Amino acid sequence: MRAAVIGTLLLTEVRLRMRRGGTLAAVLALIVLTWLMVGDPSRGQAMIVSDDARVAYTSSALAIGSAALTGLFFGLAGFYLARGRMGEDVRSGLGAVMAATPLGSATFLLARWLGNVAYLCGLLLIFLATMLVLHGLRGEGPVRLGVYLQTYALVLLPLVLFTASMVLLFEAWSPLMGKGGDVLYFVLSMAQLSAGAVATAGHSGWTPWLLLDFSGIGAVIGAVQRVLPSQGLVIGGGEFDPARAALLLPDGLWSVQTVATRIGCALIAVLPLLLALPLFHRFSPDRVKARAAGQGWSPLALLNRWLRPCARLARPLLPLAARVPGVGGQALALLALVLLSNPAASLTALVLLALGCGVADAALGPLLIAAMLVWGVLVSEISVRDGQHDVDALNAAAPGGRLRAYVAQWLASCLLALLFTAPVLLRWLLHAPLRAAALVCGVWALAAAAGVLGGLTRTSRAFLALFLFAMYVATQARGVAALDVTGFNGAATLPSVTGYLLTACALLALGGWLERWRQVGK
Repeated sequence: MRAAVIGTLLLTEVRLRMRRGGTLAAVLALIVLTWLMVGDPSRGQAMIVSDDARVAYTSSALAIGSAALTGLFFGLAGFYLARGRMGEDVRSGLGAVMAATPLGSATFLLARWLGNVAYLCGLLLIFLATMLVLHGLRGEGPVRLGVYLQTYALVLLPLVLFTASMVLLFEAWSPLMGKGGDVLYFVLSMAQLSAGAVATAGHSGWTPWLLLDFSGIGAVIGAVQRVLPSQGLVIGGGEFDPARAALLLPDGLWSVQTVATRIGCALIAVLPLLLALPLFHRFSPDRVKARAAGQGWSPLALLNRWLRPCARLARPLLPLAARVPGVGGQALALLALVLLSNPAASLTALVLLALGCGVADAALGPLLIAAMLVWGVLVSEISVRDGQHDVDALNAAAPGGRLRAYVAQWLASCLLALLFTAPVLLRWLLHAPLRAAALVCGVWALAAAAGVLGGLTRTSRAFLALFLFAMYVATQARGVAALDVTGFNGAATLPSVTGYLLTACALLALGGWLERWRQVGK
C-alpha cells in the first residue's frame, strides 16, 4: 500500500514538473549548451586538450567531457528548477489538505525526493540525447551508449542525489524556503565545486575530499590524468596544435577505487534527506504562511525587519509616481515597492553611493560586482510578483495591458540598477566611456533576461540561478570580454558591448511578443 502511494505521488511530481515553462526553458538551454561545449575541431577548438594536442571525439571523450562540464552548473540549475513545490502547496492551500490526511511525513518526503531525482534524471536523459545527436555530426568512431550511461551514472548521479536532497531539506525547513535559502544554496554550491579542485590540487592519489566531490570534476580529472598524464590538461574547450596527432581516450577509464569512491559520495549525498525529516514543517500554519516572506525567519527577512525604518527613504517615490504619467509612473511605483518591501536595499543604495564617490578607480570594479549581486537578487522578483500575488489579471485590464506592465518592469529594473551604480557610471563616463557603455548595455540585457525568464517560468529562480552562476564564472575568467557583462572586469570591448545591446533589444522584443500573445490568448 505504501509503495502504491509513493508511486502515485512520484508520477504526479514528475508530470507537474515536466509541464512547467521552466522545464521547457531548461531543455532549450541544455540543447544550446551541448552545441557550445563541443567545439568544432575544424575551427581549432576541442573539448579536451592535453599538452596542445586535442583528444579525439570518441564516445569516451565526449561522455567524460560533457559530464564534467555539466557537473559545473547542473547542481545549481537543477536546484532552482526542482525547488518551489512546497511553496506552491502553501500558496494553493493544497498543503493544508495533505497535512490533514493520514499520509505519513516520511512517506511524503520520500515520494517528493524520488520525484526530484526522477525529474533531474529526465533532464539528464534529454541532455544525453542531444549529445548523441552531436556525436553523429562531430564524433569520431561509433556511438557506444554503454560508455555514455556508465560515465553519466558515475559522474553525475551523486550530484543528482545531492541536489534532490538539498531541495527537500530547504523546502522542509521553513527558514530556508525563501530568498535567503536561494542565496545560501548558491554559496554551498560554489563550495562543493571547490571540493573537486581541492581533491586534485597537489594530490596524485586518493584523498577524502573526493567523497565530497558531488560535481564529479575531481573524479574526471583524476581519471583522465591516469591515462593522459600531462602538464597542460584543459577540459571545457581550448585551442590545440593541428600538427599534433589526436589522442585517444580508452573506454575503460574507471578504476575499482574510483567506482567505490563515487558510490560513497552518492551515499553521503543522501544525508540531507535524513535531516529533512525532523525539520519538516508539515504545512503547519504557525510555521509556514502563504505569501509571508516578510514574516519569515531567514537571515534576509530578519535583516529587513531590523532595518524597517530605512523603508521611509523610499516613500517620496510614491507621490512622484502618482504625478508622472504613463509607463514612467508605473515604473517608479514598482521601484518604490521593491525598496519598501526590502528596507535593506535602501540602506545598501546609500552605502554604495558613499563608496562609489570615495573609493579609488581601481576599486570600482569590485564595488560594481557587489552592487550587481544585490541588484540581481532583487530584480529576479519584479517580473513574477504580480503572478504570485494573483494581480496579473489587473495588468491585462489596465491601460496598455500586459505589454505596458512588462515595459514598466524592465524600466524599474534599470532604474534600480542606476540607483545602485550611479557613482560608478558617472566616473566611468568621464574616464572610461567604454566601461560605462558596457554597464548600461549589460544592465539593459540582464533586466530584459529577467523579464523573459520570469514570464516563461513564472518563478524568480530561473533567472537567479543563471545570473549567480554567470557572475561566478565572470569573476573567475576576468580576461574574457564576452563575460564582462557590465564592465566590472575592464575586459569589455566594442563588439562585446554591441552584442549585449543587440541582445537587450532582442530580449525586449521577445518579452513584448510573449506578453501580447498571453493577453490575446486569454
